[in-house]
Amino acid sequence: MGFEPKLIATLQQATRIVIVTGSGISAESGIPTFRGEDGLWKKYRAEELATPEAFYSNPELVWEWYDWRRQLIGKAEPNPGHDVIAMMEGEYPEFLLITQNVDGLHRKAGSRNVVEIHGNIWRARCTGGCETSYLEENPITQLPPKCNCGAMLRPDIVWFGESLPIEGLLRAEKAIQECDVLIVIGTSGYVYPVASFPMIAQAAGAMVVEINIERTPISQIADFTLLGKAGDVLPALWNEVVQKG
Repeated sequence: MGFEPKLIATLQQATRIVIVTGSGISAESGIPTFRGEDGLWKKYRAEELATPEAFYSNPELVWEWYDWRRQLIGKAEPNPGHDVIAMMEGEYPEFLLITQNVDGLHRKAGSRNVVEIHGNIWRARCTGGCETSYLEENPITQLPPKCNCGAMLRPDIVWFGESLPIEGLLRAEKAIQECDVLIVIGTSGYVYPVASFPMIAQAAGAMVVEINIERTPISQIADFTLLGKAGDVLPALWNEVVQKG
């Protein structure tokens, strides 16, 4: 697999890298999308369960669904795409990974400078105002689980109709405005504000690289679109960057 010399040279010379990942990279690890026809669970769609209204009307049902998802996700392992991203983090002075995925596979692969912009399915937070957060990788034993203060816990996920956490969003936007290269992997290019990140980066003078199995709206503005699975493209790309460095 050959790559344009300009792309390789830019990645070798860059000091500030931002990577954005979507569901495509996790699909290679066997993570289902939990949406659409394949995402039906007990006759419910994700869009019906992943809302504040669903949670407060039937928290036990919503937590049962998330616990089922956790058990599926817990069997998955990071793929070579996740692994290369974790390696890249150690090679650049300034590096940030922004992921739309809630499965925690990037952290499992060793990534540390991560903004989980849609949350993390392994985290829960208190609904009672004490702001306590819990990280739990085992199946839920009590539905719904309770905080130490006695209030219900909710999955630490950004649900439909909710705003993204402002701290993570500001950190992501600042890094994108200052980066040399933005690499967008496995995202549809339709979900905002993440879909706007390539335009923000390009307007600030960064190179935009897309990796996806098919073309997306991002392809229209990307400097390079690399078609293929992240688990194949990223290792080949990084191998060429390192070998010629």
